[in-house]
Amino acid sequence: MNASSRVRIGKVLVDRMSLADLLGALAAALQSRTRRTILNANAHAVTLAETNPAFAGALAKADIVFCDGYSVYLASRLFGAPIRDRLTYADITEQLARTCHSHGASLFLLGAKEGVAATAARKLEAAIPGLQVHYHHGYFAKDPESTREVIELINRSGAQVLFVGFGMPAQELWITSHRAELEPLVVFSVGAAIDYAAGSVRRGPRWMTQYGFEWLARLALEPRRLWRRYLLGLPEFGLLVARQWMGTRFQQMRAENQ
Repeated sequence: MNASSRVRIGKVLVDRMSLADLLGALAAALQSRTRRTILNANAHAVTLAETNPAFAGALAKADIVFCDGYSVYLASRLFGAPIRDRLTYADITEQLARTCHSHGASLFLLGAKEGVAATAARKLEAAIPGLQVHYHHGYFAKDPESTREVIELINRSGAQVLFVGFGMPAQELWITSHRAELEPLVVFSVGAAIDYAAGSVRRGPRWMTQYGFEWLARLALEPRRLWRRYLLGLPEFGLLVARQWMGTRFQQMRAENQ
């Protein structure tokens, strides 16, 4: 993606892409055997990038950073560079898996608790006959020895697409640290996608998830884990966007008065 197809929100450049664009990018990488790293950005990612240089660097190095948050989707419109689609793994995982299968690629799921990735793999294989899905839970020690063993398992599987779901920022930092060793052509950071695919995490009603209130549904389902992210993080994101918008307006006014 080129610079004109991106919008800057805080320190993060987000690709202004649709679901069709994302599926096309995956298909193109598999056809041409091109290595791609695909990450995603939501309000939590934008605020985290402000204080975590390593995480901000991981996003900057990625080939694609797509929008996975309604707040980011709305902010892009405020800045006059609208993102086409807000893409969430709970909605698009099966479509990504179908694209893998249509190009003869197998998939590796790395993440979630013991047994969850196995359930997700079985459900995806049942939904997409002929698709091969490998898996490993995400609760292994991240020390050099266990990491090497997991990477060897991934590489031996022959999977061309890898989903890494450790939560943010652990998954992005792990991918960036080990991307050179990982043989899959396309690597995605996927958060809770494996849990959603397995059915172990519920979503809120459609009227909430489609119109910007998925955060409220997730907070209701997992208040102890997510209260800080949403009750503190969303106001922080709002202030960041407001400062950026006012700074842009001030620069425009100065330019007009010169």
